Amino acid sequence: MPLTTPPRKLDPLLAIARVVLVVMQGLTALGALACLLAVPAIFIFRSQVEAELVSEGVPLEAFTALALLIAMAGVAVTLIFWVARLLWQMVDTVRDGDPFVPENATRLSRMAWIMLTIQIIGFPISAAAIWLNNITEDGHAENVGDGFSFSAILLVLILFILARVFRKGTEMREELEGTV
Repeated sequence: MPLTTPPRKLDPLLAIARVVLVVMQGLTALGALACLLAVPAIFIFRSQVEAELVSEGVPLEAFTALALLIAMAGVAVTLIFWVARLLWQMVDTVRDGDPFVPENATRLSRMAWIMLTIQIIGFPISAAAIWLNNITEDGHAENVGDGFSFSAILLVLILFILARVFRKGTEMREELEGTV
């Protein structure tokens, strides 16, 4: 007699998480695409962009900062998409009733490294934004941070620890299944 899996119980939290992750993946994909198109476009239309900068009273050095900001933002948004995708895959394993699989430990570890990378990318993004703010006369970017976030570092630590917990839980489950 074959074993059958019990029917899935509808979990509202997982349903909400899936919707949020779909929206997040869509928005980050759109953002990454916009940056991917904007970086070459800013160079293709360099003369027009520089003319607009000059007409606004912005020094031409701002062109480089603008191009760097767009490129770094594209990288950060792409990394956020990747984290959302990995989390989506984890939610699927929870929904399917088997979250303690080796792939989830690997996913959590990858998410931690990606979030650490995003935190590190935040430093040059903030530096470029501050520099751009300083060389422009209107100073619109007054609330630009320093690129450091205690909560982001805490998230990275939590993800690394959860990866170890999942890895150990998977090992313990495999040992238990081997003894039965």
